Amino acid sequence: MTLTFNHIALSVKDVDDSVQFYQDVLQLKEIENTASNSKTRWLSLNEGKQLHLIPRPNSEIKLNKAVHFALSTPDLNGVIAHLKHLNIEFSDWEDVPNSIYVRKDGIKQIYFQDPNGYWIEINDDV
Repeated sequence: MTLTFNHIALSVKDVDDSVQFYQDVLQLKEIENTASNSKTRWLSLNEGKQLHLIPRPNSEIKLNKAVHFALSTPDLNGVIAHLKHLNIEFSDWEDVPNSIYVRKDGIKQIYFQDPNGYWIEINDDV
């Protein structure tokens, strides 16, 4: 069996606010929702990978930092500067504000939350 990652789907309270957040913060491009005529909106994570934002304004969203998705960058300091410019708080794995966590394997990572509270990890594992 061969499997590859296709997309991640998140339930969101306000799909327009969420799309704006991911466009502003992660600079993701919106792509066509080819699956349905619903209000679900799709964003490209590059290389054919997608983020699907599904409007669920009346659903409870339960979160903790262990439930997150991670993106990698060769320029973690540039991402941190961008987050600071947008006044988005970030922390390390242990919740130390404005800190970078260094894993045992040397990979550096930070965490922040989207408007619905979903955790996003950015690391330098490229």
